[in-house]
Amino acid sequence: MKTRSFKQYFITGLLVWLPMGITVWVLTWLVGLLDGIFLAVLHAADSLIPGMHKLAEALRGVPGLGVILVALVIFATGVFVANMFGQWWLRKWDNLMNRIPVVRTIYTSVKQVADTLFSGSGNAFSKALLVQYPRQGSWTIAFLTGTPGGEVAKHLAQPMVSVYVPTTPNPTSGFFLMMPKADVIELDMSVDDALKYIISMGVVVPGGPDQISSVEASALK
Repeated sequence: MKTRSFKQYFITGLLVWLPMGITVWVLTWLVGLLDGIFLAVLHAADSLIPGMHKLAEALRGVPGLGVILVALVIFATGVFVANMFGQWWLRKWDNLMNRIPVVRTIYTSVKQVADTLFSGSGNAFSKALLVQYPRQGSWTIAFLTGTPGGEVAKHLAQPMVSVYVPTTPNPTSGFFLMMPKADVIELDMSVDDALKYIISMGVVVPGGPDQISSVEASALK
């Protein structure tokens, strides 16, 4: 009886600390990544600009400074391109990138994906869907990304939708599919809840914070 109680209390404590620990780990990784970018820029400036060595050494010892400076640069860039002068420079930059053979392919692809994902008018990941994949009778969650167009649409005999089927537990990789519109089921579920469901491999059922509390309570029974 005591062993069973010990196990239940241990699991309950783990449910409290595990999300916190993973969150801290992800944030630490992100801060380290941004600091690394900042240090690389700082090292380049130290090599090119005379007299920057002392300032560079002083800035290297400030933790989290890279996060602040990268955020400020991104914000300042957004302010700059929000006016006509900034838009003119942005078009010049795009034209320059499009003239470089290898860079053109990578830059254009990434720009189109970024515009689709982050633009307010974009329709990427607009709805959570239920689809049969990888075979009939097996169901999984997918996200609506749009409808086929251009040359592809000419060869499709029925209304189709473009969907993204993420992998578990890493939703950043997945499969792009074009499926008949009649074969997909639109879910009354937000994209955030669907992502949580996928990342947890079906353990976290969409339902909000109350679901976590119910799991912790059941561990004490």
